[in-house]
Amino acid sequence: MKTQLVLAAENPIVPETSELILGFVAFGLLLFVLWKFAVPRFEKMYEERTAKIEGGIEKAERAQAEAQAKVAEYTALLAEARSEAAKIRDDARLEAEQIREELRQQAQDEAARIIAQGHAALQAQKAQIVTELRAELGRQSVELASRIIGESLEDEARRRGTVDRFLAELGTGNGAGK
Repeated sequence: MKTQLVLAAENPIVPETSELILGFVAFGLLLFVLWKFAVPRFEKMYEERTAKIEGGIEKAERAQAEAQAKVAEYTALLAEARSEAAKIRDDARLEAEQIREELRQQAQDEAARIIAQGHAALQAQKAQIVTELRAELGRQSVELASRIIGESLEDEARRRGTVDRFLAELGTGNGAGK
C-alpha cells in the first residue's frame, strides 16, 4: 500500500481515497438535490409544454372543425340563395309573360275599339255623303229633267216626288232600261 500511496502522491491525476469518497458523497448529494428539486421542476415544465402543445393542437382541430362547419353552412346558404334566385327569376318571367299577355289583350281591345269607331265614323260619313249625293243628284236630275221635258219643276212637292221616283227607279234598276 505504501507503493500505492507513493504512487498517489507522486501522480497528481490519481485522487486520494478520501477525496474519492468525498467526491462520491458530493456527487450523490448533488444527484439527490437535483432529483428532489430540479427534476420535478423540469418534469412540470415538460408537462406544461406538452399540455400547451396538445391544447393548441386541440384548439386548432376545433377551429378547423368550426371552419368546416361554417363552410358547410355557407355552402348550404349559397345553394338556398341560388335556388331562391332561380325561383324569383321564374316568378318574374311568369309575371312578365302575364303582363305581356295583358298588354297584348289591351292592345287588341283598343284596336278593336278604334276599328269599331272607324267603322262607325265611316258609316256616318257614308250616310252623310249618300244624303249629299241624293240631294245633289236630285237637283241635277230636276234641272236636267226640266230641260228635257221643258216643264218647270219649281214646285217643291213636284220636284220631291220626281226625285224620289227617279231614285227609286235607280235603286231597283228599272230606270236604266226605260
